[in-house]
Amino acid sequence: MRPGFWQVIIVVAIVAVLFGAKRIPELARSLGKAKGEFQKGLKEGEKEDERAD
Repeated sequence: MRPGFWQVIIVVAIVAVLFGAKRIPELARSLGKAKGEFQKGLKEGEKEDERAD
């Protein structure tokens, strides 16, 4: 189930109120880096599984 347009707008507005507009880019950067590290870890795990077989 995917969130609708208005649901996304409401969540973004709540985040802006809670964290302030200045911290949103910082939070987005942190989430992007975390996502990249997670994907890197998944790829390394898959390589280890292939070597174990």
